[in-house]
Formats: sequence, C-alpha cells, structure tokens
Amino acid sequence: MSIEFLITSFIIVVSPGTGVLYTLATGLSRGARASVVAAFGCTLGIVPHIAAAIFGLAALLHTSALAFETFKYLGCAYLLYLAWSAWRERGALTVQPELSQRSAAQITIKAILINVLNPKLAIFFLAFLPQFVRADEPHLIVHMVGLSAVFMLMTLLVFIVYGLFAAAVRDHVVSRPRVLAWMRRAFAGAFFGLGVKLALASR
Repeated sequence: MSIEFLITSFIIVVSPGTGVLYTLATGLSRGARASVVAAFGCTLGIVPHIAAAIFGLAALLHTSALAFETFKYLGCAYLLYLAWSAWRERGALTVQPELSQRSAAQITIKAILINVLNPKLAIFFLAFLPQFVRADEPHLIVHMVGLSAVFMLMTLLVFIVYGLFAAAVRDHVVSRPRVLAWMRRAFAGAFFGLGVKLALASR
C-alpha cells in the first residue's frame, strides 16, 4: 500500500459531500452517539459500490445509459426528499434529545441510502482502485479488497470526527432558535444543491 493511496484517499474522504453533510446534520440534531451511527451508515453505503468496482459490475453503469440514469434520478429524488424534510423541520434536522434503537436504525438506513443511490460512487471506485494495483498483481482481488478496507476505515474515522465536532457545538446551536432555523435552511439548501448537481451529472 503506497503513501500516494493514503494521501489521495484522505483528500477524497475529507472533501464535503452528501455523507459528510448528513453526518454533520445528525450530529447537530441528535448528538454524538447518533453522529457515530450516521458515520457508520454512510461507510456501509459505499460497500456495494466498492464490491461492484472490484467485480467489474460498475462497468454496467458506465456503459448503460438507462442503468446510470435510473440510479441517478433515484439518488436525486432522495436528496430532494432530505432537503424537504430539513426545510419542514423533520428528518435530518429534527432536534431529539435521545437516541432510541428505532431512531438509530432509521439514521443508519438513511445514511446507507445516501451513498447507495449515488451512481457516481460506483464509477469513481471503478476508476480509482485500479490506479493503485499493479497489472501483474498475483492476488488482484485480495489486494483491492485490502485497499477498499483501508478506504472504508478512513471514511468511518473522518466522518466520526465530523459528527463529533457537530455534536460538540450542538448545545450552542439548539439553544438559539434563530441559529437552528438558519442551520436547517442551510442544510436544506445544501441537500437541494447536491440533488440538482446529481441530476445534471453525466457519465
């Protein structure tokens, strides 16, 4: 495993995206434990894309316009749903003092769907992973699985840091209704913008 892979992966992971946004929103609205659950769910959400890249299934999204468009608009619709939920003071930015087992499951499912329904991730991993594998690698799949595991661990740790930071400033936000209202609007606008960006994305 090269230092180039670690540096590149870190830059990719810390770059703000839908997963980071959802983890931050969860940390602000439900606290530290919930933010860790969200980080875990977002990490799980990239597993299907990594598996697809490793076994070549992501090539279908790259070559099939119908498959790509279907996943793209499903992802777009889900992001717009999150935007609407945040704007209406439900879902991602509803302030709840406790994390029940049911709400933990809901957070996990939402976090998984955010990444599963993003077809660009599958194509990204299809292009990203092979760059760090030699053509004469004797155990190609094993090596790619190892790289993927490191990428997922890095994703989980970075997202947890994001979430815990959001949870740390939570009290300062929820105690100020006007600040919370603006935060909800900001997250709603961000989810909406990401949804529109995904809708306009091409292969």
